[in-house]
Amino acid sequence: MGSMLEQVKGGSKPRVLCLHGFRTSGEIMEKQLLGKWPPEVTSRFDFCFPDGPWPATGKSEVESLFPPPYYEWYQYNKDFTVYNRLDECLVYIEDLLIKHGPFDGILGFSQGAILAAAVTAMQIKGTSSKKFQKVKFVVMMSGARFTVPEVAERIYPDKITCPSVHFLGDIDFLKGEGELLAQTFVDPVIMHHPKGHTIPRLDEENVKTMLTFIDRVEIVCKFRS
Repeated sequence: MGSMLEQVKGGSKPRVLCLHGFRTSGEIMEKQLLGKWPPEVTSRFDFCFPDGPWPATGKSEVESLFPPPYYEWYQYNKDFTVYNRLDECLVYIEDLLIKHGPFDGILGFSQGAILAAAVTAMQIKGTSSKKFQKVKFVVMMSGARFTVPEVAERIYPDKITCPSVHFLGDIDFLKGEGELLAQTFVDPVIMHHPKGHTIPRLDEENVKTMLTFIDRVEIVCKFRS
């Protein structure tokens, strides 16, 4: 469960559920995020890093960088047209939001970003299977939309009315999909970085943009007036 169980409910800053990428783990994401983002940003949040629901069923892209175990949220085919265990995964995340919440926001990378957007969208559309505290903001790195029509129709409203940040990598294979996802949100904050499919480091301009977003989030979450 990563660092999830060590967190205390409530506090003086926004609580964020962090969803890791495919075949990594909550612990790996914690090391990546806290290692790459400056303390002036990370200290403004209370992060929680759970593991995905199932052990990895294949090779992890981070095996040379981080030791196992690795987890995945759901499985898919090579064309991204078939999703296995997606419904179970969405319920699993809703349970995390309920049992270990309340959470103010969700942050995700790659598969975790796709799910962060989906869970937020379903709450707004009214298609969530369970009731949990309103998601007040979402941060996505290398995100995308589900594209299978019957899945997308169930998940996405016409517009997602939730404050959002979208990190787009210049050489990320999901950059185009991330741009399409951002267009689904009302007034998205878009930040670019020169890398590929990775949790990015924040340059000086992105730090300023992120701090401005956090100021806005703290007002929305009622941590300041």
